[in-house]
Amino acid sequence: MGTKLGGYRRRELAWLYLFVAPPVLGFLLFGLVPILFSIYISFHKWDMLSDPQWAGLANYKDLMGDEKVYKSMYNTIYLMIGIPIGMVLSMLLAILMNRKFAGISFMRTIYYLPVISPVIAVSLLWQWILNQDYGLLNNFLWETFGIAGPNWLGKPEWVKPSLILIGLWSGIGGNMVLYLAGLQSISSTYYEAAEIDGAGAWHKLTRITIPLLTPIHFFVVVMGIIGAFQSFSQIYVLAVDGGPEYSGATVVYYIFQHAFQYFNMGYASAVAWVLGILIFVVTLIQFKLSNRWVYQD
Repeated sequence: MGTKLGGYRRRELAWLYLFVAPPVLGFLLFGLVPILFSIYISFHKWDMLSDPQWAGLANYKDLMGDEKVYKSMYNTIYLMIGIPIGMVLSMLLAILMNRKFAGISFMRTIYYLPVISPVIAVSLLWQWILNQDYGLLNNFLWETFGIAGPNWLGKPEWVKPSLILIGLWSGIGGNMVLYLAGLQSISSTYYEAAEIDGAGAWHKLTRITIPLLTPIHFFVVVMGIIGAFQSFSQIYVLAVDGGPEYSGATVVYYIFQHAFQYFNMGYASAVAWVLGILIFVVTLIQFKLSNRWVYQD
């Protein structure tokens, strides 16, 4: 009997290892190995054609004095202005979508569509909308208000606001779903008790809804900051060569340029690791501070 159980147990383990092997091997080949190689190559000069040449800390020293690193970092942080704006709009939209009326499912779907739309296709669409000469936005401003719209993607002072606008349009729907789930998880007894005490809509929003949604706020902030640090696709399409005066380039776009346009893979890897460490530190600080303001039921 013991032998049969032992054989059955071994077969179970064999099937377990068989099913676990593909994702583990995938991570090792396409995750861990590239990560370790990027650490190695960040200490070398390598153009991907010749053999890597040992450079020590030269790449890291060079990036500390590279003006474009600071410029792209400033642009990346500037784009984070859209995070709190998007949070407010997403929460208000979720409150509106948390009502029962005819066509509510259709409305929720419409607002969520930008999230699942292809990024490149959406970026090309916005490139047309924001065109200075024949774009829909400038035509609307001129025909409705008599205002000559700016060169949204051609002037340094308008590139980043344009990218924030596009980010809001494409991200509000996803955050709306998160807030909607949070709203539906709040017990109605809180609101009933507040109504008995004479609380109005504003007090219920500020004293019940917003505090009980702090776990959602925290998740949206963390993922929003990580996403902003990693933004690339829309920049690649809308801000050609980083935009005028490099006003639209993000850190990841800067890494891409050095890696695949200038073939300076060692330097690109060094910048990538500095960015990775920065994201880790910022995220860690957010988790440390979360106990001070995130409500835990």
